[in-house]
Amino acid sequence: MTGAIVSTLHAPRSRRTFYGWTVVGMAALAMVGTLPGRTQGLGLITEPLLRDLALSRMTYAQINLAATLVGALFCFGIGRLIDRRGSRLVLTSVAALLGLTVIAMSRAGSLGALLLFVTLTRGLGQSALSVVSLAMVGKWFRRRLTRAMAVYSLLMSIGFMAAFPLVGAMVEAYGWRRAWAGIGIALVAGLAPLAWTFVRSEPADVGEEIDGLREGSAVIEPAPTGATLGTALRTPAFWVFAVASALYGLVASGIGLFNESILAERGFPPAIYHQALAVTALTALAGNFLSGALAARRSLRMLLLIALIMLAGALAALPRVTTVTHVMMQAVAMGLAGGFVMVVFFSFWGRAFGQTHLGRIQGAAQALTVVASATGPLLFAWGVETTGSYAAGFYALSGVVSVVAAITAFVPMPGISE
Repeated sequence: MTGAIVSTLHAPRSRRTFYGWTVVGMAALAMVGTLPGRTQGLGLITEPLLRDLALSRMTYAQINLAATLVGALFCFGIGRLIDRRGSRLVLTSVAALLGLTVIAMSRAGSLGALLLFVTLTRGLGQSALSVVSLAMVGKWFRRRLTRAMAVYSLLMSIGFMAAFPLVGAMVEAYGWRRAWAGIGIALVAGLAPLAWTFVRSEPADVGEEIDGLREGSAVIEPAPTGATLGTALRTPAFWVFAVASALYGLVASGIGLFNESILAERGFPPAIYHQALAVTALTALAGNFLSGALAARRSLRMLLLIALIMLAGALAALPRVTTVTHVMMQAVAMGLAGGFVMVVFFSFWGRAFGQTHLGRIQGAAQALTVVASATGPLLFAWGVETTGSYAAGFYALSGVVSVVAAITAFVPMPGISE
């Protein structure tokens, strides 16, 4: 009789789904909400916006560079807010502010207004909302953090794959202003209320513990929870992982903006460029799955090393592609490398430095990637203007990535069992 009562009392708890998985879903949705503040999102409205406001490409590129660099500063303040006020309140507030900014940008009629609103969308979207999204998962998971980030990456990638064509169709059908206003309304009336309803800042808010289950063949010991931003910045691993992730962002932003002309230089039409984009997106998803599976048996150091080797090879190969098969193989390598880097970047900070100051630590790392993504297109443009070809830049970047890969192989790993 007593055994039956005990069994009954414990049954609901054993069947209850860990609430952290709900947080993972909301975090992925929040990252998709950064679309209007990302290069790819702004790229959806670039052409009609330039025509509407009679702007030159150079002027718009300068606006974008300044806005991205200033917007990177939002990474730092938002981390402190997350650590002090919790991700629920911060996510709700940032989503609402980003939505209002996007609505205001849809009414911009001058160069000054455009600069202001693009800067705010970069700061609130690409910087602040990204940091909140990443920190949310790190606050809930520890031992299964890599698996949680793999699921997060998958959901986020699916969300972006659905959002980009949808927004593109809206821009084509209704014009950039109405489409942009619609995105703003979705953020204010959709994401913000959902965040307040479903997000909880940490497991204690719902009477649960940070995930400590021992799953898989490898058990990863939790990192010390008291690592501060200063402590993290003094570890070589922080800089190696941050620089490696930033390098991928630099490459991805540069290639993303100029990929059509890069392939045109090699004699390929725009249709091949569009096919390569699809291949890269699909293989990035495969990279998310594969790296998530390998993380149970391999260290994050090994996953990052694999990603950097693939990236270095893809960069060295791009100036030498001569057939469609070559282009698609290069796209596969870029996509897989991106999938690996994404999971590693999302997982490393919480596992290495703990949860207490995770917002600030991830904010610093995110700021570096934002700056790199802003300078990537500028470096590519300068390289082709100086040498008359993209080739020299690709070879140089391949060398830099190879050096970082060599350093990654030996850097000490704080808080992580090898």
